[in-house]
Amino acid sequence: MEKNENKTGYSSLVVDGVEYQTLLTDKYKNRTPYAETNHNLLRAFIPGTIVEVYVKTGKKVKEGDTLLILEAMKMHNQVKAPFNGTIKKMLVKKNDLVSKNQVMIEIE
Repeated sequence: MEKNENKTGYSSLVVDGVEYQTLLTDKYKNRTPYAETNHNLLRAFIPGTIVEVYVKTGKKVKEGDTLLILEAMKMHNQVKAPFNGTIKKMLVKKNDLVSKNQVMIEIE
């Protein structure tokens, strides 16, 4: 998909070889560009509190190992290792408050 803007304010979009003329909204022009997901960064899927941490930097983990417990809405959620690896960086500790999508652990 390619776009070009001319003097009239219309933009050309080429989709599957067909060219379209359109006006783009400011919201579309100022949108956050797509970024591919980095699977080595474990993010909080919900805001909450870290109640237990079972790993530290440098520890080798296997897929399915519990890394920490995230309490959210009175539920204890186990955050597990998605693949075999080594903990590169711990960005949270016990009793930390985390927001949604905050990076908690980096695995390599």
